[in-house]
Amino acid sequence: MLKNIHPALGADVLHALRSMGHGDTLVISDTNFPTDSVGRQTVIGRPLTMANLSAPQAIAAILSVLPLDTPLQNSAGRMEVMGAPDEVPDVQREVQAEIDRAEGKPCPMYGIERFAFYDLAKKAYCVISTGETRFYGCFLFTKGVIPPAGA
Repeated sequence: MLKNIHPALGADVLHALRSMGHGDTLVISDTNFPTDSVGRQTVIGRPLTMANLSAPQAIAAILSVLPLDTPLQNSAGRMEVMGAPDEVPDVQREVQAEIDRAEGKPCPMYGIERFAFYDLAKKAYCVISTGETRFYGCFLFTKGVIPPAGA
């Protein structure tokens, strides 16, 4: 255990989050996502897991240490429901609440068509698979910066 670090953040996930730079992306996926095959095509070249957590739980832990790139761009994306891109399933609403809580303000997610999401995921820094069993529990985040003290 470490002080002030969410206990769900294991060494591999912490290493990946710390190694990412400004503008790098990470994918949080549900259990149905092709995590292994896509994860092998990412920058780190292997999938990571937070298998004992739902997507909202994993994202709450990750956002406790990961800054989002919200001042410059919309930095949280969600996989759109096929045939109903404006539909927002419960899992996505729950994740939206975690994003807003972490950022201290509303930071709406943008929709990403399913196959476009797969293409973006292959270019991500890493893919972290959760234990989320609900459909469309897949998200893309862009890492931001932490300003110097007093800025």
